[in-house]
Amino acid sequence: MATAGKVIKCRAAVAWEPNAPLMMEEIEVAPPQEGEIRIKVVATGVCHTDLYHLFEGKDKRGFPTVLGHEGAGVVESVGPGVTDFKPGDKVIPLFLSQCGECKFCKCPKTNLCDCSWSSKYYDIMSDPTTRFTCHGRPILQFMGTSTFSEYTVINQIAVAKIHDDAPLDRVCLLGCGISTGYGAAVNTAGVTPGSVCAVFGLGAVGLAAVMGCKNAGASRIFAVDINEQKFEKAKVFGATDFLNPKAYNKPISEVLAELTNGGVDFSLECVGNTEVMRTALESCVKGWGVSVLVGWTDVKDFSAKPIQLISGKTWKGSLFGGFKSKDSVPNLVCDYMTGKIKLDEFITHKMSLEQVNDAINLMKTGDWHAQGTRLIRPQRVMIGRQTGSNLIG
Repeated sequence: MATAGKVIKCRAAVAWEPNAPLMMEEIEVAPPQEGEIRIKVVATGVCHTDLYHLFEGKDKRGFPTVLGHEGAGVVESVGPGVTDFKPGDKVIPLFLSQCGECKFCKCPKTNLCDCSWSSKYYDIMSDPTTRFTCHGRPILQFMGTSTFSEYTVINQIAVAKIHDDAPLDRVCLLGCGISTGYGAAVNTAGVTPGSVCAVFGLGAVGLAAVMGCKNAGASRIFAVDINEQKFEKAKVFGATDFLNPKAYNKPISEVLAELTNGGVDFSLECVGNTEVMRTALESCVKGWGVSVLVGWTDVKDFSAKPIQLISGKTWKGSLFGGFKSKDSVPNLVCDYMTGKIKLDEFITHKMSLEQVNDAINLMKTGDWHAQGTRLIRPQRVMIGRQTGSNLIG
């Protein structure tokens, strides 16, 4: 492409400081270096982890930054040493890398990668090395991706090449939330046919967890949330029973125990709330119950009574649903294209990059219509040009 080897100036939503609106800026995106890929971002979702960094984590060392980590796009150019990608390839950036060489990548028991930004910089959620500048200042690349920009530069170990026919404004959701919730059920929890499950929190991650439980063959799936307006959406993904903890004068773990003869076989916490994490564990049946922590948080400690584990329960955590990223995301794209998993049903709004603060506010305020995923198109498009939907550029 004509831009290969040159600095690209483009639009990006910059978070200059914690707890403040994002600012639309013109940034400079440097050419890719050794082993790197520069990507034209076509679509991106808004994930709660973006909000966590902006409003909850508040570590000022993680700013200024460009947020966004659920994206999909097209390769614009590649740096020296890159042989598996070429300009024009459709790709999904990955916040969790897969180098293929470290001890974690070589171990089938985990999807961690020692070369990921999270191995050293999870507290600021960015590697200090960046290809972004704005007004002469370096701008961090959030979770190594920064998809709230028209262009981004990413190490090849954190990019997945996907099918040429994949609709980017759908499969971008596989960059985080949907893969995370779905995989937490089918991989980390290991939901079994005929089992009884409970999913706590019905945002996009929780709904994906419900879908995972359903696809794994669970016979009964409890959807737990304090907002009952989310229950209809959960039913679409396979939930069979619905509980609002505020509707009872006893702990919801006790309610579940009464309804299931002692507790559920599998529970998944998809909120990022330490109190809910404990409740999810206590909702499991003793002897073999498995509870999985899926929601992201690092600002509070959690606790439980030892007897919960001594009695045979298992407490586990799940990052990116246990999927080895580069290997698994292309397969998940194919699963969507063949109808095995849903993606369209997660999208609640389609907005332009300039509307990113509106998208964040929809998620932040808990508008039930916005509990799925807000889809943002960084690239200018004609209204309805690509999908027939009202896509504003």
